[in-house]
Amino acid sequence: MREKGITDENVLRVMNKIPRHLFFDKVFHDKFAYDDVAFPIGAGQTISQPYTVAFQSSLLQIAKRDKILEIGTGCGYQTAVLCELEARVFTIERQLLLFKQTNNLLDQMGYRAKTFFGDGFEGKKVFAPYDGIIVTCGAPFVPEKLKYQLKVNGRMVIPVGEGDTQQMKLIVRLGEDDFSAMDYGDFSFVPMLKNKSK
Repeated sequence: MREKGITDENVLRVMNKIPRHLFFDKVFHDKFAYDDVAFPIGAGQTISQPYTVAFQSSLLQIAKRDKILEIGTGCGYQTAVLCELEARVFTIERQLLLFKQTNNLLDQMGYRAKTFFGDGFEGKKVFAPYDGIIVTCGAPFVPEKLKYQLKVNGRMVIPVGEGDTQQMKLIVRLGEDDFSAMDYGDFSFVPMLKNKSK
């Protein structure tokens, strides 16, 4: 990760600590768990490559006790990173099978994220505002509801675009209706689909 430009020592420390193979099917433990690649986890979803997890986590600039909303729990690997960074984590998954499996895994590993089954486009307003929001699937656009669930000075990291690649964006809420946006290059994610909670 350092060789690829990741400089956030807290992110590097926790990613070195988390046993990534536990988030894989046992058949693939030894083959792919520690390669810097994305990998299928079922239900048409993937576990992001470690570099992508590190990059997004670094952009969030997480401080201890920050309230973070994650859109796309998936297998729970990014969730574990957020928990190890000592954030208060709220995470939403739209695939019911993954939601149930990952709930069990996170509980077994001792991670106390608040997990929800539902539509990530809606966010989780009842617990807003958030210090940070991380979207781990490719959004066709930046959802307005998510932007307005950020605190002032809160940061949202979201890959935006349709097709095979998306542009990683950092959205910062500067005021009531004032937001900045910066682009951080092309990445590839599975799509964020609206109203597909099943």
